[in-house]
Amino acid sequence: MAGAKLTPSPSEIDPDVKTEATKSSEEPTWVNPSMPIRTMGSFGSDAGQRVQVEFYVNENTFKERLKLFFIKNQRSSLRIRLFNFSLKLLTCALYVLRVSLDDPEQVTGVCVNCQNRTSTTAESTESTEINWELIFWVNRRVPVWAIQVIVALISFLEAMLLTYLSYKGNIWEQMFQISFILEMINTVPFIITIFWPPLRNIFIPVFLNCWLAKCALENMINDLHRAIQRTHSAMFNQVLILICTLLCLVFTGACGIQHLERASNQNLTLFNSLYFCIVTFSTVGYGDVTPHIWPSQLLVVILICVALVVLPLQFEELAYLWMERQKSGGNYSRHRAQTEKHAVLCVSSLKIDLLMDFLNEFYAHPRLQDYYVVILCPTEMDIQVRRVLQIPLWSQRVIYLQGSALKDTDLMRAKMDDAEACFILSSRNEVDRTAADHQTILRAWAVKDFAPNCPLYVQILKPENKFHVKFADHVVCEEEFKFAMLALNCVCPATSTLVTLLVHTSRGQEGQLSPEQWQRTYGRCSGNEVYHIRLCDSKFFGEYDGKSFTYASFHAHKKYGVCLIGVKREDNKSILLNPGPRHIMAAPDTCYYINITKEENSAFIFKQEEKDNKGLPVAGLYDAPSRLPVHSIIASMGTVAMDLQNPTDPPEDSSKLTLPTENGSGSRRPSIAPVLEIADSSSILPCDLLSDQSEDETNQSDEESSSVSDFVKGYPPNSPYIGSSPTLCHLLPQKASFCCLRLDKGCRHNSFEDAKAYGFKNKLIIVSAEMAGNGLYNFIVPLRAYYRPRKELNPIVLLLDYPPDNHFLEAICCFPMVYFMAGTIDNLDNLLQCGIIYADNLVVVDKESTMSAEEDYMADAKTIVNVQTMFRLFPSLSIITELTHPSNMRFMQFRAKDCYSLALSKLEKIERDKGSNLAFMFRLPFAAGRVFSISMLDTLLYQSFVKDYMIPIARLLLGLDTTPGSGYLCAMKVTEEDLWIRTYGRLFQKLCSSSAEIPIGIYRTESHMFPSSELKDGYPQSQVSINVEDIGGDDQRDNRSESWKEKTRTHRMSTTSESEHPLLRKKSLQWARRLSRKNTKPPSRTERFSQQRLNLYRRSERQELSELVKNRMKHLGLPTVGYEDVANLTASDVMNRVNLGYLQDEMNDHQNTLSYVLINPPPDTMLELNDIVYIIRSDPLAGPNVPEDPAQGQSSGGGRMRQDFGTETRDETHL
Repeated sequence: MAGAKLTPSPSEIDPDVKTEATKSSEEPTWVNPSMPIRTMGSFGSDAGQRVQVEFYVNENTFKERLKLFFIKNQRSSLRIRLFNFSLKLLTCALYVLRVSLDDPEQVTGVCVNCQNRTSTTAESTESTEINWELIFWVNRRVPVWAIQVIVALISFLEAMLLTYLSYKGNIWEQMFQISFILEMINTVPFIITIFWPPLRNIFIPVFLNCWLAKCALENMINDLHRAIQRTHSAMFNQVLILICTLLCLVFTGACGIQHLERASNQNLTLFNSLYFCIVTFSTVGYGDVTPHIWPSQLLVVILICVALVVLPLQFEELAYLWMERQKSGGNYSRHRAQTEKHAVLCVSSLKIDLLMDFLNEFYAHPRLQDYYVVILCPTEMDIQVRRVLQIPLWSQRVIYLQGSALKDTDLMRAKMDDAEACFILSSRNEVDRTAADHQTILRAWAVKDFAPNCPLYVQILKPENKFHVKFADHVVCEEEFKFAMLALNCVCPATSTLVTLLVHTSRGQEGQLSPEQWQRTYGRCSGNEVYHIRLCDSKFFGEYDGKSFTYASFHAHKKYGVCLIGVKREDNKSILLNPGPRHIMAAPDTCYYINITKEENSAFIFKQEEKDNKGLPVAGLYDAPSRLPVHSIIASMGTVAMDLQNPTDPPEDSSKLTLPTENGSGSRRPSIAPVLEIADSSSILPCDLLSDQSEDETNQSDEESSSVSDFVKGYPPNSPYIGSSPTLCHLLPQKASFCCLRLDKGCRHNSFEDAKAYGFKNKLIIVSAEMAGNGLYNFIVPLRAYYRPRKELNPIVLLLDYPPDNHFLEAICCFPMVYFMAGTIDNLDNLLQCGIIYADNLVVVDKESTMSAEEDYMADAKTIVNVQTMFRLFPSLSIITELTHPSNMRFMQFRAKDCYSLALSKLEKIERDKGSNLAFMFRLPFAAGRVFSISMLDTLLYQSFVKDYMIPIARLLLGLDTTPGSGYLCAMKVTEEDLWIRTYGRLFQKLCSSSAEIPIGIYRTESHMFPSSELKDGYPQSQVSINVEDIGGDDQRDNRSESWKEKTRTHRMSTTSESEHPLLRKKSLQWARRLSRKNTKPPSRTERFSQQRLNLYRRSERQELSELVKNRMKHLGLPTVGYEDVANLTASDVMNRVNLGYLQDEMNDHQNTLSYVLINPPPDTMLELNDIVYIIRSDPLAGPNVPEDPAQGQSSGGGRMRQDFGTETRDETHL
């Protein structure tokens, strides 16, 4: 003890304890044991005497020492219990031995001379008289008696000692315990026989010791748990107690009935009595063995009554524990943990959607098929989850444990120290997301403390909490990825769809049975994922050792159809996306590529180009398997058979891809330059990106150049949270005042009160959020990154429900053209004030306060309705919406009579029944990148268990991390001047040779003629018949009479007419109407009148909405010049919006657009007008990577192409 302690009085000191104390001092002496002993001269004549004080003297008494040995100490107490249990079993065994040696005819006792009266004759066999002497006296041999006496003495002494040690002041309570009474009955008579020999043959019910053995066994198990610090389940203890109770009942009945039946004229052996008890307790009751006298019959009645009382209680307790075990999940045994591999999933609440996403993605990898998943959740299992886990597919793989990760006992149940991985997920549906993060952090700490060697995969919601779990092997911050992805959606359309498809495991089999060409193409390309392999082990890239990265990427795509996107040096841990031609490939390099499957699952078939295909026109995507780099997948074997092109080098003239002639003249533009094996370093000029040289200021007016000349490049001085990756950005020379950041209110620095007054050159990007969280900072940084052209920077307006705090304003005041405004999207005035009519993109962020609802899937109700309203009011606006539940995306831009959406709903159900992980991919809003749910990125964390490089690659693609020498994701649009390139493979060569850019996919928008009423086999069938000759006539009147375009268009339309549902690419709505009028069967007069009435009604509705918006603008004092009514749009404006996917449900109910993403399409994929190509551009800080070919630079055509794909493309890539 740390404090002083009073010495005990002489009456309290035990005489056995030797203590030294001063006798002259009657006052108590206080001694602090933490202080050194010193002389006490001021206390009297005993000054200078040393006083020794002993503490805890009460534990040194003889009784306490015995109690410590027999009761308190777990190990010694366990030995005593085991010894006692062995004694009781020995007494029962001695009783069985005595019964087997017993002979009733030789029974001797007090009334030995009375045997004549107890003898029975053969004539009286039917008599039911009871021989009571045989009940009270037995034949006990001397050796058996001696052993029983010794055992009884030991048991008696032990019982008395334990009674003494456990005495608490009430002697009667100790004496009337059942165990004490049984002990006295079985031991005292044997002790008496020592002093009174005539009683040696008296009957003593020693078999009752079985109940004492049962109690000793229970106590022994409890001591065993305490001694080894391990706890068996309560289920095990209860089952053991039940079994012991049944054995005791049967043994007691068998011994009792056998002994009582000795008094009858028909003796029962011990085996017959045991047989009778088992038959009776099992309620079979054969009746072949029965008791004959009333004492044994009475014993049977008593035993049955006891069994009817005791056994139901035991079974009830067992059933209760079984139900509790079903809820808690039991344990994952140590033996299984050591012989099997398992991963642990820790969640605060388990929903069916989260569970299925995890299981489908986790078990999608072949090498994880033998893993077990142990779920550790503090809540009771949900009904839907219970039903799913009862399916044989999951019941043999998934183990649910109810428990907390903060308890070592629960972590021990899950065998966390033996787990291959631990996934800790946050509850994103919590009202307080910060509290959810705190719980996740504590779980991660607890797991790291308990199992420091277990790999941790942690999901965090808010970025400011990320640094608390930086020790984890992999961390995914939800808000970081969400806002970065939403920001890139504004400049690279459908980035969210692109990344979602990349991080989902798929074989590319979705939609392959659909009659729709776009669904087959889109589903096939969705099977592309990111894989890795060492260069020296690869057939894809092994031949490019010593070549430049750009050369390896182009030729690997041309030859094998794989897209090499990144590389990692052996001596460097950083992954570089498109390091450019300066990077020379080496054998130890790790290559990261996009393909249908990894190279290890691929079979290579080398063959020459088939001659039969030379005369055929170019087919659509995947229509000609012989021309595809990947022509078949053997799904059951997980192997891809690849059809390789001619591996020999093509002749020199074959690499020169020429253009069609212009106006019939023989002049030709220069062809695409070949990709160099090694970049010419002599012509690579140094680049200083930090200076004001760049193409941004070229071809700008003085007014435009002055507006952007104030921007500087540097690192943001203030970060809103710890752990944000530093990114070089466009910044203001001086921080803007907080008052200048308010868009709708003027200040002393400027008097602007609306977006129109600012006179922005570019369209706005409006972000609607509930509050300015730290994650919103990651929305601004990618849009202000140093590689974004200055003249293409879009103003950003934050429409917030609650005004931001000064901490957030301090972080964003250094960025140019970033403003905020207090308001909501359900208020039309707020939308007009923030400049929605001057915006190209509106990002609607899911609000934290609506993420939880009484009905789970109703959390998105308000967001969906508000977005639908804005879709009606501002049809030309691109709205990007974040939803809580991905299944609610079917309500985005909802139209009740849209038969095509109903057909897509049926297709989604078909794909879900097939077990697809991407059943929602065919929903038009998702395919077009208009809707996003953060839960789609959960698979990013799950895939990291197999692909530990997925999180770094995703962060580089989204701009969350910037590694020196690593490229970034951007996009470029294919214009009419670029169609001469024709195919995606030629575009790959052009980008690699001219600007060292790597394309990874296409975002395609197609005009689609949707039917209104008919469905066949779950898929819509077109009602428009197209004549190839008529289309050719229209083409001749369209000033596009080039020979190669006519062939391509004719083939495309012919293949479209053969399909059941054509996809139409047209230049204007008038051309589409002209095609529709060519139908063989004109509409009837009644149908024509109904269509006119419907158009008039719809026009009235549009005019009403337009008047509403204009009236509100006039009320707010805003000019109405900028607002465009859809009815007043010209044909070119309508087609422009159709190509961008903005205009839907306008002008014609059957007219709509399809937008979808093609990841790594084959090289022979034809380019189409307004295609947007995703490219990974090399790091501008590394300087120009590829020299301009002098031969091309001298010609005007080559200079024009360089301008298209060099300077102007960099400006036009950010839509």
